[in-house]
Amino acid sequence: MTEADTADMSWGREWSFRWIPYVMLGLATLISAASSSLFMTRGEEYAAGALVVAALGLHLWWSRTSPGLPEFDVRGRVYYVARFALGFALTWLNPFFAIYAVLGYFDSGDLLPRRLMYAGLLATAATMAGSQSGGLPIKDGTQWVAFAALYVVNASLTLVFGKIGAREAENTKAKAATIAELERTNARLEQAMELNAELNARLLVQAREAGVNDERRRLAAEIHDTLAQGLAGIITQLQAATDSADPATARDHVERAAALARHSLGEARRSVQNLSPGALEHHTLPEALKNLVTTWSASTGVRAEFTVTGTVEPLHDEVEATVLRIAQETLANAGRHAQATRVGVTLSYMDDEVSLDVRDDGRGFDPLTVPQRETARGFGLGGMRARAERIAGTVAIESEPGRGTAISARVPLVPHG
Repeated sequence: MTEADTADMSWGREWSFRWIPYVMLGLATLISAASSSLFMTRGEEYAAGALVVAALGLHLWWSRTSPGLPEFDVRGRVYYVARFALGFALTWLNPFFAIYAVLGYFDSGDLLPRRLMYAGLLATAATMAGSQSGGLPIKDGTQWVAFAALYVVNASLTLVFGKIGAREAENTKAKAATIAELERTNARLEQAMELNAELNARLLVQAREAGVNDERRRLAAEIHDTLAQGLAGIITQLQAATDSADPATARDHVERAAALARHSLGEARRSVQNLSPGALEHHTLPEALKNLVTTWSASTGVRAEFTVTGTVEPLHDEVEATVLRIAQETLANAGRHAQATRVGVTLSYMDDEVSLDVRDDGRGFDPLTVPQRETARGFGLGGMRARAERIAGTVAIESEPGRGTAISARVPLVPHG
């Protein structure tokens, strides 16, 4: 049932409550007046006229009182009883006034509670049976028999249709309650959809901001791992060339600086395009790490060894790039800060993870002071941890002043492809 059906039904009920009583009263009055000579004396005609006026006044009062009344209000019961009394009295005077008294069938379920509804229907059935058996009062035994038979028929039909009407009324109320609940549910759904749209908008904004911040961090880390380290190596080689008195040695340092510059420029371009490091383009991860260790050892003059354990297998591009970048940062830190004479780099392939261990015999440091250093620098050990965490890995640091440093990075073993 739609809202339009409910509105039409309510309008129809209101129309019947307000206007049908006038129609039925007028029709009954006209027919009774036409047949008054058959059933009524002059005094009874005057009495009937007074009762008709009283009924008209009752309906005028009810038309003004009924709108907005709660269900089964006591004024509705008063109206029903008064109308029944007037209908019964008018039918007693002229049986054709039963046309008006039949109104008791129509609205008993709307005006009377269930316990009184059937009483009202049975009383109306008595009035109708009296009219149909020849009028009231009953004058002889034959009429009593007819009255009893007609009353049984009217009462039976009344009770049957009363139950049907009550069931329909309950169904109507249930449908109205369902419609109201659906309207409330729709209202809640609309509110939820509005809230969901607002949350989606917020999430989109946050996703954009997170994407921008993530890309900034990525570029910053790539610049640090490529340009910054390359520039540091170039400065070191140029400084060595300046300090060298041997032209051949100076030229060698200058050539190394130029090679570092070309390499750093290529890495910078690859970083901007978010490509894998150039060292992994034509080499496996162990080969790239070995070349890195050899180049670093030659440029710093520090003895460095590279070892591979386990079964080597191709890894996902992001995993290999992360391990290589962590190794670059670790060796760069060792070259700048450790003052080491020996460095060992080990790449281990295990069942479900890959580990990179870098150890040096340098001066070491207190790991508890790392957060303050990283706050000022922004990269270094913190950058290595961030890289590892992006692929669900970890970085552990063991160091002590004067006893060297050991850095272990562990990442998931994700095969290539």
